[in-house]
Amino acid sequence: MIDDLLQKLRSGELPPDEYVEKTYEKLERIENRVHAFITIRNKEEVLNEVKKKVKEKGKLSGILIAIKDNISTKGIRTTCASKMLEDYIPPYNATVIERLEREGAVIIGKTNMDEFAMGSTTETSYFGPTRNPWDLERTPGGSSGGSGAALAAGIVDIALGSDTGGSIRAPAAYTATFGLKPSYGTVSRYGLVAYANSLEQIGPMAKNAEDLWLLYSIIAGDDFRDATTISYTPPPSPANVELKDIKIGVLSDIMEASDKSVSSVVKTALDKLSSYGVQIEETKLGYTEYALPAYYIIAMSEASSNLARYDGVRYGFNSYFQGDWKQTYSLNREYGFGIEVKRRILLGSFILSAGYYEQYYIKALKIRNLIKTSLDSLLKKYTVLASPTMPILPPKLGEVIEDPVKMYAMDLNTVLANLAGIPALSMPVGFYNNLPVGLQLMGPYLSDDLLVGIAIKAEKILGYYNLTASL
Repeated sequence: MIDDLLQKLRSGELPPDEYVEKTYEKLERIENRVHAFITIRNKEEVLNEVKKKVKEKGKLSGILIAIKDNISTKGIRTTCASKMLEDYIPPYNATVIERLEREGAVIIGKTNMDEFAMGSTTETSYFGPTRNPWDLERTPGGSSGGSGAALAAGIVDIALGSDTGGSIRAPAAYTATFGLKPSYGTVSRYGLVAYANSLEQIGPMAKNAEDLWLLYSIIAGDDFRDATTISYTPPPSPANVELKDIKIGVLSDIMEASDKSVSSVVKTALDKLSSYGVQIEETKLGYTEYALPAYYIIAMSEASSNLARYDGVRYGFNSYFQGDWKQTYSLNREYGFGIEVKRRILLGSFILSAGYYEQYYIKALKIRNLIKTSLDSLLKKYTVLASPTMPILPPKLGEVIEDPVKMYAMDLNTVLANLAGIPALSMPVGFYNNLPVGLQLMGPYLSDDLLVGIAIKAEKILGYYNLTASL
């Protein structure tokens, strides 16, 4: 727990030198096997910051945090796991970083991810894949896989990720950690390198629900530099809910589309919650067969627009200049981007081209509206909706990366919340053959505190929290 760690640092029970030394010892021992980070800060620099910050009165004074490498950090390399930005050092901090630093957090490094957040396994990274601490032959999920792996390996207790279609929740499920995709507009996206503006949110990742809320409460709130933020102040604490007052609607169509190995663990967890008074009822969302196509049409369209600036002249990798601008742009983008990013840019450009815009993009927006309406309707009947976070167990490295359709299908359960803009949380609820399984909870818009409140109660009943893989 962060509160306990903070108390130990402030009282001197855990001296800053020992805290930092232990963290870097663990990094030296396991990082070459897990590869959770792209950039790790100098130990002496970090130690000096911790010593200074621990004397302050912030909510995270001196606490080490890992940051996904698509969030701008002043003076610390921010690559988006791409050759295109391999040497980019931002001159400014993202709003979430400013808020963390005000509370005394100390960044230890930038975590590995799928290139430009495009992927579900953290294998599309230019810097190589991250491995799952629970099974080094498997993926930790993506695109925030480095953050999830850093938590599961016990390197840090809190981390930031970003979630466009499940990129916080997938790693949380696969690494037995907690992740929250906030309600759209409650956390500033200023300083987040854009992938798909209408879908993505920066969000917290932690080893338990209380730390998850602490981190969210710090980064949430409106920001004049991000026009998509709303006038919002997070409640002082997560919702204090009574178990007998919770009515969970289990999405049977999502359960049925998930592997039995996963759905059986989730069902066992729900049955246990039911024995403590939680009301469990099956329901159906509908439109699930259209969710993935609609999501990827919208996401790829927005990506093709957002990534147009990376041409080696205005931004990014620029080793090629042929005198002809068209050829220069083409070569810089060909060698600066990885295959998955190029695939999504090409598909997005095709979708938005003349003759196809209405056929694909407009139809996807209509499906998005239908899904949102269906979710809103169900959430008037139920406190929250539940499903497995991921439809399959963590795949082995290389198992899905060569088949884009198989990789995209991994996002079936998670894209719904992004399309609707509602909050969604993933929490660990068990293991199958020693591999973690996550439960996803979705709530009405601005019910982030409710989701975390339920998770706080549920984690105590189920017993899966503060877990660290043995490495």
